[in-house]
Amino acid sequence: MFQIGCHLSVAKGFAAMGETALKIGANTFQFFTRNPRGGAAKAIDPSDLERFLKMKGKNHFGVLLAHAPYTLNAAAKDPQVRRFAFEAMSDDLKRMELLPNNYYNFHPGSHVGQGIDAGIDKIARLLNEIMTKEQTTTVLLETMSGKGTEVGSRFEELQEIIRRVDLKEKIGICLDTCHVYDAGYDIVNHLDDVLSEFDRVIGLERLKAIHLNDSKNPFASHKDRHEKLGKGSLGAEAIKRIINNPYLKGLPFYLETPNELDGYAKEIALLKSYRKDEKEGK
Repeated sequence: MFQIGCHLSVAKGFAAMGETALKIGANTFQFFTRNPRGGAAKAIDPSDLERFLKMKGKNHFGVLLAHAPYTLNAAAKDPQVRRFAFEAMSDDLKRMELLPNNYYNFHPGSHVGQGIDAGIDKIARLLNEIMTKEQTTTVLLETMSGKGTEVGSRFEELQEIIRRVDLKEKIGICLDTCHVYDAGYDIVNHLDDVLSEFDRVIGLERLKAIHLNDSKNPFASHKDRHEKLGKGSLGAEAIKRIINNPYLKGLPFYLETPNELDGYAKEIALLKSYRKDEKEGK
C-alpha cells in the first residue's frame, strides 16, 4: 500500500482530519500535538477519537505521524527551555497511547554554542527520561538541514543519539528530503549512495518515515525552506525516484510543502501517477 498524506490541523479533531485526508486522496496524515510555536495541548475528545479509530480501520489508514512543536529544544543550554521540552514530550507520549502504534517525530534541537557532543548528550538524556518500555509509540528523530547550531544534519549525529538511548527498539528516523539535500546529501544525483551511507551509519531498519518536500534552496545550502513538489532544486524526476526506490517505497510519505488543501490534493494525485505499483493496479 502506498502510504501518502500531508500535514493537517488537529484543531477540529481527529475525525475531521480523517475525513479531510480521505477527501484529498490521502490514507494517512501528520499533525502537530499542540501549537507548533508551543503552548498547552488541546484536550482529546474521547467520542471524536472513537469515531476516528473506526474510520481509520474501515479505510485502511497507514501509520499516523505526530509532530512535536518547533519551539521544543531538547539540546538547549537554558534549563527552562529543556524543562519545556521534557514536559511537552512527556505529555505528548502519554497522549499518543490513545492512538497506539503510531509515530512521534521531533527536531532533535540546537546546541546553541555548547558543541555537538553536549547537545547530543542532552537529547539522549531527555529521551531516556521520558521513554518507557510500555509505550507503543516509536519516537523519530528528524534529519535536519544544518542551519545555525542544529543537531542532526549528519547521519553520524543521529546515530550517536540512538547509541546513547536505552530503549533503542522504540526509536527511529524520519528523513526529510528538503533537509537532507540542504544538508549536503545528494539525493537528486546519488540517492542510492546516500541510502547506502545511511545504512552503514544508522541502518535502514531505523528509517520509518519520509517528509517529502522539494527545496527552495540549492544543494548543501544548510537552509530550511520547503518548496512544492517539482518546483524546487530537487525536481520532479528526483521525487519519482524517491517514491519508487525499493528501500523507501514501503514507508509512509508525508507532505509538508507550502500548500493549501487543494494543492495537497493535486500533489497526492501527482504522486500516485508517479508510483509504478499504482499504475500497475497493485
